[in-house]
This record gives sequence, C-alpha cells and structure tokens, in this order.
Amino acid sequence: MEHLNLAELSTFVNANIALFHESKLRTLRAMNLKGLLKKKNPYLFKAKNVTLAGELVKGVLEAFLSSSEEKLFGDFLEELAVFISSKTCDGRKSAATGIDLEFENAGTLYLVSVKSGPNWGNSSQQRRQEQDFQNAVKVLKQSKHTQNVQPVLGICYGKVKTAHIRGYLKVVGQNFWYLISGNEDLYTDIIEPLGHKAKQHNAKFQRQKSKIINLFTQQFLNEFCEDGVINWKKLVRFNSGNLDLKF
Repeated sequence: MEHLNLAELSTFVNANIALFHESKLRTLRAMNLKGLLKKKNPYLFKAKNVTLAGELVKGVLEAFLSSSEEKLFGDFLEELAVFISSKTCDGRKSAATGIDLEFENAGTLYLVSVKSGPNWGNSSQQRRQEQDFQNAVKVLKQSKHTQNVQPVLGICYGKVKTAHIRGYLKVVGQNFWYLISGNEDLYTDIIEPLGHKAKQHNAKFQRQKSKIINLFTQQFLNEFCEDGVINWKKLVRFNSGNLDLKF
C-alpha cells in the first residue's frame, strides 16, 4: 500500500465536512410541520405526558433530525473511505449493487460495503447485504480475470473483533481504517480534521433550528391546540384518521 498523505486527508475532510453541514441545513429548511407530524407516533407523546406544544414540536423535530443526520454522516464516511483507499491502493467506487468500494491488495480484490456503526440494518437488510456480496462475487469469478475475492462489511466505529460471517469479513473500527490504508493510527488521525470549524457550523445550525422550532410551535398552537391545550384527538385524527375499512 502507498503511504497516505495526512495533509491531503485533512484538505479532503475539511472540504467535505462543510458539505455535510450544508446538507444538514438543507434538510432542516425543507421540513414542514405537518410532514413531521405524520411520521411520528402521537400516542407515544401522550404516554410521556407531553403537555407543552414547544416540547412536542422539538421532540418530533429532533427525532427526525437524528435519523437524517446518521444517514448524511454515513454518506460522508463512505466518501472518506473511497478517498483514502484511492490514495493508498488505487481504490474506487464499485458499480456492483450493495458494494461501496473495491480495491486490491496482496493479490486479493476486496469488495467493501461501508456502514457507519455496528447497529446497522434489520434482519432483512442484513440478508440483502449477504445476497449482494454473493452476487458480486459470482459475477467476478465468472470473468476471465478470476482472482481471490473477499467481501467485507466495513464498519467505521466500534470495538467488535474481526470475524468471518457467512462468506464475508466483518471489520470494525480501527481494523476497518487499517484495512483500507495500512495505517494503524488512521482511526485517531481522522478525528481532528472532522472538527474543522465545527463550532461555527453547529452555531449556524442551532440558530436555524431554533427558528424552525419557534415557527412550528406557533403553527402547532394555531392548528392543534385549544385555549393553550393540545387537542390530542385532533392530532391523532390528522396523524392516523383514514377509515376505509367497513363491514
């Protein structure tokens, strides 16, 4: 493997982490209250004895943002892994379904699906990933340039030990970053540039988030409250009222 230039790594991370923050802002600006209310469980908020409109709006918004942020940051980490492997072992984005990255090292072609964390996917998604690995390996082994092919589930953080699972290699945390770079310390080297202008980016995001919460709270008070009290039946009808099944 080639040596990874950490200055180049920092430049890439600084530029792309800014894009990550911009994507978060775009997601926030594109939201609307009714779209959020349709996606969240009103019974849960009632069971938690939520009585403040602002608390309910903030809870709905933050639940949505959390899942959205995980997806956006997962996309960023995938791009980072492709960039690193392109510098160390001529890695490239894969055209195979369900495979994010492929590279060669020591006579083996690695097919990597990148996941941000160890608790990814439900059982059907995990089975589909296994099938994607099997299909990709089958196609490659039918080619004239047959070589050793190793499917890899690469997980960006966590302390789980490397394991062979039903035909693929599960590589987590430090081991994943080492696999694509040959650098044992890369998993800690990347943490500093990830914080590039983080304070400024997050301050900008928080200002926009506060504005959205206030606007949505005002709208919620107008549409789902009476005399300052949440009208739960009206909210539930909006969220779940769809009776078309009659006997």
